Amino acid sequence: MNTSLYLSEVSVGKHFYWYLGENSFHGETLLVSFFVLLAIILFSVLGTGKLSWIPLQFQNFVEFVIEFIESIAKTQLGESFYREWTSFIGTLFLFIFFSNWAGALIPWKLIELPEGELAAPTNDINTTAALALLVSLAYFYAGFKAKGIGYFKRYISPTPILLPINILEDFTKPLSLSFRLFGNVLADELTVNVLSSLVPLLIPVPIMILGIFASSIQALIFATLAASYIAESLE
Repeated sequence: MNTSLYLSEVSVGKHFYWYLGENSFHGETLLVSFFVLLAIILFSVLGTGKLSWIPLQFQNFVEFVIEFIESIAKTQLGESFYREWTSFIGTLFLFIFFSNWAGALIPWKLIELPEGELAAPTNDINTTAALALLVSLAYFYAGFKAKGIGYFKRYISPTPILLPINILEDFTKPLSLSFRLFGNVLADELTVNVLSSLVPLLIPVPIMILGIFASSIQALIFATLAASYIAESLE
C-alpha cells in the first residue's frame, strides 16, 4: 500500500457533528457545554434566590466563591479597575472550572453517541481557542477604552525596533492560553482512561483526585492570566 495514501486517511479523534446549513459543529462539545451553562445558572440561582443578612449554607458558599473571584481580579487589576472586570473574569473561571470538573467526575462514556464521545468541553481545542480569543478581545477593548488611539503606542515602546516582537506577543498570548488549558485537560483524561483500562480498580482513583485538583488549578491559572493581560493593557 502506498504509505502517503494511508497516512492521508488517518484521522485523529472522531466527533458527533451537528449541521446548520453548510456549517458543522462538534455536537458532543456543545451538549456538555450546555450542561455546564445550566449547572452554572443553577448554582447562581440557588445561591442568590433567597438572600439573608446572615448567610447560611449554600449562600455562604456562593459568597465565598464570589469573594475568591474578586480577589483574583483585585490582585491583578487593582482597586481602580477590578469591579469592572470581575464579571468577565468570574465567568471565565466558572465555565472552565465546571467544564473541567464535569469531564473529571461525570461518567460520560456511559452515554453512547453514533460517533465521538462526551467529555469536558475544554478538551476540545476549539473551545479553549475561543476562550483565549475572548481574552484577547477583552484586553484590546480595555486598553483602547482607557487610552484611545494612544493605546497603540505600546507597539513602538520603548523603541520602534520592537514593533514585530510586540505584535508577535499578541499572537502568542492566546496561543499559550488555549494550548495550556487544552493540553492539560486532554492529558489528564487520557491518563485516567489508560490507567482505568490497565488497572480498573485502585490505581485510577488517586489519579482522578489529582486530575480534579489539576483541573481546578487550570481554571485559576486561566482566569489569573486573563486578568493579568487586561491589567497590562491598562497600565
